[in-house]
Amino acid sequence: MAPTTPHIVIIGAGIVGCALADELTRRGHTRVTVLEKGPLFHTGGSTSHAPGLVFQTSSSRPMTRLATATVRKYASLSEDGVRCLNQVGGLEVASTPERLADLHRRHGWASAAGIRSRVLEPGECARLHPLLAEERILGGLHIPADGTALPVAAARVQAKAATGRGAVFLAHREVTAIEQRGGCTTGVRCGAESFPADLVICCAGMWGPAVGELAGVGIPLVPMAHQYVRTNPLGALEAIHALESASGAADPSLPILRHQDADLYFRPHGHRLGIGAYGHRAMPMDSRDLDVPDPGASMPSERRFTPDDFDPSWDAAVALLPVLGDAKIEEGVNGVFSFTPDGLPLLGEHPGLRGFWTAEAVWITHSAGVAEAVAEWITTGRPALDGEPIDLSGADVDRFDPAALDPAVVLARSCRAFDEVYDVIHPLDPPSVARPIGTTPFHSRQVELRAVFTEAGALERPLWFEANAWLPEVCEVPRREGWAARNWSPVAGAEALVTRRAAGMFDLSPMRRLEITGPGAVEFLQRLVTNDIDRPAGRVVYTLMLDATGGVLADLTVTRLGPQRFLVAVADRLDVAALHRYARDSVEITDVTGATACLGVWGPKVGEILTGLIPDDAGRLGFFRAAEFAVGPVPVTGLRVSYVGEYGWELVCAATDAERLWDIVHAAGARHGLIAAGRLAFDALRIEKGFRAKGTDISPEHGPDATGLGFAVAMDKGPFVGRAAVHAAREAGPPAEVLATLVLDHAGAVLFGQEPVYDLPQARRFTREPVPVDELEPGPPDAIGRITSAATGHPCGAAIAYAWLPAERAVPGTRVAVELFGRRLTARVVEGPLFDPTGSRMRTAGAGG
Repeated sequence: MAPTTPHIVIIGAGIVGCALADELTRRGHTRVTVLEKGPLFHTGGSTSHAPGLVFQTSSSRPMTRLATATVRKYASLSEDGVRCLNQVGGLEVASTPERLADLHRRHGWASAAGIRSRVLEPGECARLHPLLAEERILGGLHIPADGTALPVAAARVQAKAATGRGAVFLAHREVTAIEQRGGCTTGVRCGAESFPADLVICCAGMWGPAVGELAGVGIPLVPMAHQYVRTNPLGALEAIHALESASGAADPSLPILRHQDADLYFRPHGHRLGIGAYGHRAMPMDSRDLDVPDPGASMPSERRFTPDDFDPSWDAAVALLPVLGDAKIEEGVNGVFSFTPDGLPLLGEHPGLRGFWTAEAVWITHSAGVAEAVAEWITTGRPALDGEPIDLSGADVDRFDPAALDPAVVLARSCRAFDEVYDVIHPLDPPSVARPIGTTPFHSRQVELRAVFTEAGALERPLWFEANAWLPEVCEVPRREGWAARNWSPVAGAEALVTRRAAGMFDLSPMRRLEITGPGAVEFLQRLVTNDIDRPAGRVVYTLMLDATGGVLADLTVTRLGPQRFLVAVADRLDVAALHRYARDSVEITDVTGATACLGVWGPKVGEILTGLIPDDAGRLGFFRAAEFAVGPVPVTGLRVSYVGEYGWELVCAATDAERLWDIVHAAGARHGLIAAGRLAFDALRIEKGFRAKGTDISPEHGPDATGLGFAVAMDKGPFVGRAAVHAAREAGPPAEVLATLVLDHAGAVLFGQEPVYDLPQARRFTREPVPVDELEPGPPDAIGRITSAATGHPCGAAIAYAWLPAERAVPGTRVAVELFGRRLTARVVEGPLFDPTGSRMRTAGAGG
């Protein structure tokens, strides 16, 4: 019988390539070939010199899950009786109040992810790591399960397991061509040798861009030098080692130590101390230059050490660990790692070549988790860890807008990612270099109104408008201080209030707009989305795209403009790619985003504002209806929908007409109190109204019923992707975890997402009065849920959040606690949206006016 598993060629036998070969062969892929340009398994790449730190906690839940999976796997591996992961624990210390506050935030992330951690006093830190100068620090975060890996040994052990299942590892095979036909990979050539391949997976690390060039695709990463030194033997470490040996331990059990205020980390190597530094200048390289020998370097991924760059880091290290005052650097290296523009990996099938996958810019910390998730992705069509889906959209190789792939942008932002590795990053901090990449057609008008911009999807987007600082509503918005006030203004709250009381206009141009046409358009969409879109022309349908297992890939609106003509609005380019994956010859998908602009105009005065500007019959259109008409002289496609819970329109026009449309609406609305409003007001209004957002509240990790979107699934309309999974889930009973709405007792609390949610002690569960935070008992140690998105609903006067909770704790009236910077804040679960739960204001012009 002919083999049914595909030919898979993995390029690179570093730790990622070896882990992926192991995971693929575990899943029955028997025809796996791993090609390595260097020797096996000390290949000369980043794995060969990596210090091996494995630390689990980050602001990204998926990245935390990948790290935890890596810990789980490497802790189970050993070579010649030596464990591949020594779980000595991790200790991050703070020398500033800002860093200490951040450690409390990181403790919250860990708790939300089920990782045991504790914030320690300085004395506790010094007992854990006796070399520390206690007086130099304010506290620390201890995570016992973190540790140090042996990267080459871990690679070798996984390769051995893969070989036992049929994988083949070949050394000294430099890839010279990626063979392809009809837009698909067919093989890999190494000089005169050719290896057939149905799938090629690039795990070449810092050589990734060079391999991408051979395939004719871009891999947006930059090899970057990072300094690491080892000291001479230290008497203090020898003493610790002696004490440990006396107790039966083979190696010093000092935790890995990170001093992020000084961009430093430390780990022992026997009696010597290793010190890594990110505080020096960025040192980018071209991947094509990596094979040029560097005198004094032992492998391609090492460059000669530059002592002058390390001097400030050494001074900071001595200040933290005084024992280094009499020490010296015995050896140092500028070791090369891969950095991307946003600091995240590049995973998945490349959009430019079918069958060409990447698992690039993956650090040791995430290596085994990435391998498991990608192997599942290849095998089943969706990434998963330990059988549970994981949302890897933030690390998808196709996440960057083409404009953001300009080499100058990739270089500048990758250097910035290096600079910010250990920085305290605010969730609303925009990219600080290579801006603007792109602007919307309304940009000039936004500049005139003194917009304060952020960036998303490679486009400048207003957070708020300083021209609105005169609004009397600004005085109604409570002021914030410190972290909560960063990247925020009371003007944003005022913009939300004015939208509820009069009207606001919002730039929706960054939302992706597609025209889907052709004789197969109806059947195509019916089989792809969950709701029934076979409605009369002029209808707008809110619907979902699911994966085969019922996870929510995206929410979207489908507007029927003709018998075989639809306007589809989705969130981002990954949604566009999902549509294209299912496209047929009878369907044409045209991305009209760049050629159009979209203005959201919402509020109780919008009916009055548009009277006389739009035809009377258009003004009488009901909710979820659409028509093509003109606003003054500007042709538009108008959709009677709302993402903020108010009456109004999405007006789509040609990009060349955008400024004229803005001017007409803005001028007509002036006497009615219309203002331009920014992203912060938009998010606050949609959360107040109970609407979900992709990437925070919506992901493939949960189905529509758990997410609160089951109403958008029409089970009786016929087959669609994910229908069987939804049916099976419903037959099995209600979801175990659901997205609930919380209202905090402390209206001034400002959450940002990923904060842990805890059960309250029994005595506090049923109290109707807010519990002062200082009186709240610590409660159970394990978090029961986590926050996804949150905002201050100024019109409602409440701090609102969405949280994933066990279904039995998501009952309205249930009392919980949310941890914010180490403090427990009480909250209650509430029913439905806080604002206009019946939805009457969206449907009726002038409602509440």
